[in-house]
Amino acid sequence: MLRNTLSLFTIILLIFLTGCQENAKKSSFGSTPSAKETLRGTKSAHDEQKDSVAQDSIPKNIKVEDTIVLNDDNAIPFFFEYNKEHKEHKVKIATKYGDIIIELYRETPYHRSNFIYLTRKKYFDGTYFHRVVKNFIIQGGNSDSRITAEKRTKIGRYLLPPDTRKGFKHHRGVISMPSSDDVDNPHKLASPFEFFIVVQDPGAYHLDGNYTAFGRVVQGMDVVDKISELPTDDREWPYEGVRMKVEIIE
Repeated sequence: MLRNTLSLFTIILLIFLTGCQENAKKSSFGSTPSAKETLRGTKSAHDEQKDSVAQDSIPKNIKVEDTIVLNDDNAIPFFFEYNKEHKEHKVKIATKYGDIIIELYRETPYHRSNFIYLTRKKYFDGTYFHRVVKNFIIQGGNSDSRITAEKRTKIGRYLLPPDTRKGFKHHRGVISMPSSDDVDNPHKLASPFEFFIVVQDPGAYHLDGNYTAFGRVVQGMDVVDKISELPTDDREWPYEGVRMKVEIIE
């Protein structure tokens, strides 16, 4: 009888101990995921904080056009992209003799984009109509001031290839781009900072094929004629300075 009682007691004790161990295991496994979740949560928050700091350190609203320095390698790719975003095609050249309104040809995208880009950079402001050839052309976009030289340095040193196959002729009132005389230039690469307006009537057609006509005067040809009558020195620079300010109007 005593043996039976002890055996029963032993069985009950074993069942009790086994149950305690199972509860301990369940408690232990149940706590593990929450610990890992807490660790992941801390790490994720830390990473988000680092990402936030990194993003905050990058200047916002900075465009390529605000920082690029143009050269012969990057100018054409730059203006190819610039042409997609900037569709402006009409500008006003303000002078003391009055305003000249220019419509730029969309069919000459690099030259149009170049002129719009320089206008937005305010390059032309303060430059002169520095060359006048009576009954032929007036030429602008240059100056002997240090400010103009500094602007050119900041914008870059580059030339534009001619775009003469669009059929535009050098009629009276057409705006075109002179070739650069700073380098050996058999291909008539254009000096991007200067332009000329044809005064000759009905036109200066001997320029066709060598220079890129990229716009025309739609208002203010009388102002062009006034400037073309100014007396000049031996370099064809007018004795009377005619400064300009250029702005986009459309």
